Amino acid sequence: MEDNRSFYPMVFGMLLLLSSSPLFAQNVEVNIDTAVTTDHEQRINGEEVSYSATVGHQPVWDEDGKPIASLFYTYYKRTNVDDTERRPLVISFNGGPGSASVWMHIGYTGPKKVKISDEGFPVQPYGVESNPHSILDIADILYVNPVNTGFSRIVDKEVKKEKFFGVNADIDYLADWIDTFVSRNQRWRSPKFLIGESYGTTRVSGLAKELQNSQWMFLNGIILVSPTGLGIDRDGPVGDALTLPYFTAAAWYHEALPNALQQQDLADILPEVEAYTIDKYIPALSKGGALEDSQKQKVAEKVAYYSGISKGAILDRNLSISTSFFWKELLRDEKELTIGRLDSRYRGQDPQSGGERYTYDPALSSWNHAFTPAINHYLRNDLGYETDLQYWLFGPVHPWDRENNRTGQNLQSAMNENPFLNVMVQSGYYDGGTPYFDAKYTIWNMDRSGKLQDRIQFKGYRSGHMMYLRKEDLESANDDIRTFIKQSIPKDGVPAKY
Repeated sequence: MEDNRSFYPMVFGMLLLLSSSPLFAQNVEVNIDTAVTTDHEQRINGEEVSYSATVGHQPVWDEDGKPIASLFYTYYKRTNVDDTERRPLVISFNGGPGSASVWMHIGYTGPKKVKISDEGFPVQPYGVESNPHSILDIADILYVNPVNTGFSRIVDKEVKKEKFFGVNADIDYLADWIDTFVSRNQRWRSPKFLIGESYGTTRVSGLAKELQNSQWMFLNGIILVSPTGLGIDRDGPVGDALTLPYFTAAAWYHEALPNALQQQDLADILPEVEAYTIDKYIPALSKGGALEDSQKQKVAEKVAYYSGISKGAILDRNLSISTSFFWKELLRDEKELTIGRLDSRYRGQDPQSGGERYTYDPALSSWNHAFTPAINHYLRNDLGYETDLQYWLFGPVHPWDRENNRTGQNLQSAMNENPFLNVMVQSGYYDGGTPYFDAKYTIWNMDRSGKLQDRIQFKGYRSGHMMYLRKEDLESANDDIRTFIKQSIPKDGVPAKY
């Protein structure tokens, strides 16, 4: 069969999903290959920016050129510039796996942002407003929804879900899809960047290598927002200990630390706790039951001092406390409240004060509250995309095959092979889902030789998993991306060599 990709036609085809399977539960039409473009203008980073916004579907093909899935995307392209082909292109993914691109799209880098309070709490009326800090002034942006997220769907009921739902399967088909998009939109000459959040960092780390190996597409930069472990081993005492600096940050925010710490600024405290974690805490936990009782008492006292959790609770749990217990325990006695997993600034209220874990994440519940109505209204009413499909913030993608996750090593390999490739990590200090010190450990151990460290930078923010929901960090984090992009594009004619 002829490969449709050799023509890149705009088919505007439609497929009716008839299966009763959960993957095909909506008996409505899915656009296989179509697009709607609208023109806009607004002020971004102090200048007037004219841009086009294209929303549509682009197929995923099988080996015979048959469409097996259709991915929904939103593509912003600045139009009031002279050289559109050489402008940087940022390709954006969220995580989950199974999460739509909504979060960074209308929360972070896009030209419109969700209406929320300055600290990220939902407000009514729902909707979006102009984002004066968007990176669209210096880079075009493509937001991609992998299979079964947003309006993206499987369109061939015979295809096996293993084709899409796994660490490496996800990377394989998305690399092909990106290649098609870049060719269709004449972006091969553009400096290219991938940005991923949470599980999206696993995705883009793997894509960096896959795009080089299979598509011969070399990137300028990777931005890891609240990164996962990327397959870097941290089991046992290391994993148990690395959360301590996060505990300190969250307890400091809620004024739950001893006065000696509470009176200091967070920036002054965290280096001390990080050093203790690496130099003292991990070695102590590594001794397990062989640790002398006097030393155990000292460790428990120090961990209590840094975490805001009682020494007795820490001793009862053999010197290491889980994050789930921390979220339930920190404010239990004083305020009978819980704190958020993805952003520990948020407080929740459980039906009962007892127990080892909270009943819901107050941060995620708050975000769903604001983002769901905003993205549905924005895509349909502002960008003109008509569909009866439900927008899946979190779609059915399980079971997800997590075997052979070598994405951290793949990113290292891609950097070794490409002297132009740089990495920036962005983490919120109050993120308990992917703690910031885990991220530091990951980038240290992704590159044990130390040869890549001058091309990797870390940025921390006084917020959580989605640091951009705090107004102050929305501006600073976008400025950091803007600077990173500029620094990662070499001057004309500079060769890529060591």
